[in-house]
Amino acid sequence: MNQFWTSEKKTRLDSFLFSTFCIIAAFGTYFCMYAFRKPFTAATYEGEIWLGTGLKTIFIAAQVAGYTCSKFLGIKFVSEMPPRYRAVAILVLVGIAEVALLLFAITPSPWNFIWLFVNGLPLGMVFGLVIGFLEGRKLTEALTAGLCASFILASGVVKSVGRSLIEESNVDQYWMPFWTGFRFIIPLFLFVWMLSKIPPPTQEDEALRSRRLPMNKQHRQAFFKRHRVGLICLLCVYCLLTIVRSIRDDFAVEIWTELGVEGKPAVFTTSEFWVMIGVVLINGFAILIRNNRFAFMTTLGLLSVGFMIVLKAVIGYQTGLISPMVFMVLLGLGMYIPYVAFHTTVFERMLAVFRETGNIGYLLYLADAVGYLGYIGVMVLGNTSAGEIDFLDLLIWTSVAVSLASTLITGGLLVYYHRTIANDNHAEDEPPGNQEN
Repeated sequence: MNQFWTSEKKTRLDSFLFSTFCIIAAFGTYFCMYAFRKPFTAATYEGEIWLGTGLKTIFIAAQVAGYTCSKFLGIKFVSEMPPRYRAVAILVLVGIAEVALLLFAITPSPWNFIWLFVNGLPLGMVFGLVIGFLEGRKLTEALTAGLCASFILASGVVKSVGRSLIEESNVDQYWMPFWTGFRFIIPLFLFVWMLSKIPPPTQEDEALRSRRLPMNKQHRQAFFKRHRVGLICLLCVYCLLTIVRSIRDDFAVEIWTELGVEGKPAVFTTSEFWVMIGVVLINGFAILIRNNRFAFMTTLGLLSVGFMIVLKAVIGYQTGLISPMVFMVLLGLGMYIPYVAFHTTVFERMLAVFRETGNIGYLLYLADAVGYLGYIGVMVLGNTSAGEIDFLDLLIWTSVAVSLASTLITGGLLVYYHRTIANDNHAEDEPPGNQEN
């Protein structure tokens, strides 16, 4: 596929224009993907229970199971994907997901849950393919912050669209996910075409960060062995973040109702818009830090800042000092600051600090696989009828537990990496990782 512009032409363009093009392409692609993944959560399936469990809980568990399997598959699929096949792969994966939503609508309940498993199976690999166009650049944090803004805002917008179809257009709640996705097909093609025109990183990018190459099984195993202690701790934090973020996201309708705010589809978009603005600004500023060591350590400290915001939000709501909207915005901000930091800076600068020539896709999919597996475990342990679950209390206490545990782990990581980077002869030197064959 011919490039819209070459790397040489790109260097003559204003970097702001090039970055804007990349952000629009990545943001738009992943925003559209959410229209195929999240709309079913805008329905309540109220009163529908199967085997003693609320049907919505079963639907969410089925899709998360497929999404989790996708993350494990993505460890190999995404990390080994040659750049020239990424765009076509994105379209094929999303197409499979839309067909699954059609089958979800026409298959009798509760057996249609299997199609949500099929829906999640391809969609879990889209993010890694998109971020592959953005990593390894001097502006990567800004570009990926723009990408991450999509899954913060899109989740709320898609729920608003879904609720509007149900409440204003009288669309059946089982058909609503398919028609929501159908609305985003044409924009998806446009944004994926834009992605396909983004040139690879320049020599300057590679000098400032590190060269990014596909990673086969041997490369992945060697990388994990070199970084296993820090990686295991980072994976633990990411897993905890995934659990609490998913509870807030998947059961947003129920949580807003328990907060006393219901019947307002726009509330999902409003809350996530402000979360998106704060998270993008905070994480995007990492591009101003050229020194990879300092950026990496600073971002680890930033994780704790997010956890502190979560704790303050809980205290503020419990004492009546803040409104439900402010509570949900602050809670989302505190969760997404560290969650997005993993996507924008933690893994990007980790590769750069240790001069590894792998790719972010491997690290993100390793983290996502562990994170969603943990979320499934929580859902299985809490296997109770949806009518008996207080989702607001579940969110509050899970947020507190996650914040406290993650703060302790992050403190240990700061000490560990301070010593490790200082003693590593390869840090900020020549790449010790896999070389191009």
